[in-house]
Amino acid sequence: MVDMRRGARVLGGSHHYEGDRLVTGWHSHDLHQIEYAISGMVEVETAGTHYLLPPRQAAWIPAGLEHRVTINSAVRSIAVLFDPRLIDRPGDRARILAAPPLVREMMIYARRWPITRPSGDPVSDGFFRTLGHLVVEALGHEAPLSLPTSTDPVVAAAISYTQRHLDAVSVAEVGRAVGVSERTLRRLFRTALGLSWRHYLVQARLLRAMALLADPTRSVLEVSTAVGFESPSAFARAFAQYCGERPSAYRQRIGVVPPALAPVGRRPHRGGR
Repeated sequence: MVDMRRGARVLGGSHHYEGDRLVTGWHSHDLHQIEYAISGMVEVETAGTHYLLPPRQAAWIPAGLEHRVTINSAVRSIAVLFDPRLIDRPGDRARILAAPPLVREMMIYARRWPITRPSGDPVSDGFFRTLGHLVVEALGHEAPLSLPTSTDPVVAAAISYTQRHLDAVSVAEVGRAVGVSERTLRRLFRTALGLSWRHYLVQARLLRAMALLADPTRSVLEVSTAVGFESPSAFARAFAQYCGERPSAYRQRIGVVPPALAPVGRRPHRGGR
């Protein structure tokens, strides 16, 4: 249990992070938390689920839930923490939600009140109480941006290997890596996760793609190749089926400007006299 308030009893506050890759230890705290990736990608793990937090999405972590946060390189994120008295009955599991523009702007504005400040005041208390009401409303719009995890050592190892080789991986290769047959691996996935290895692979590829599409230096073609799709068209179909929109529309919605196409110059004239 981490004391985010460092002994103070403020009702709400923020914690801002900007920098390179960071992986926290497993921890919990006595405050509700909502984490928002201003830019880049943040991942949140709990005992049973691995959540992806692309831009414009927020992760809800209720008080007391043990979790671990991975912040990838070149990330700016803001966490807002609430005393449980401000948000009543939010549930006991983490969730990913689409952060409305007003919630995003208020979270960024909350940087003026760090969670470590010595005391609160009527203005900040009113601000975090209002933001808490908006967060509760947003919790009703959960986004399907998570992957199951497992405590089974073979399944956990297979998940890890699959995640590291999304660009080109097969069930046979994963089975060899973790020392079981294809048939056994398929059975273990079904038993532990309730879905097939293939279904897990497609979900993992699409979630990784959502994170990569948030990088303005990558083209859709580069992203589709990086996550193992055989063609951009196959990637676009799978992405639209899973996310409800095509990759280009998703990019536009989260405010990413894709790399400009290189201008095509005229071919030099090679004729002579």
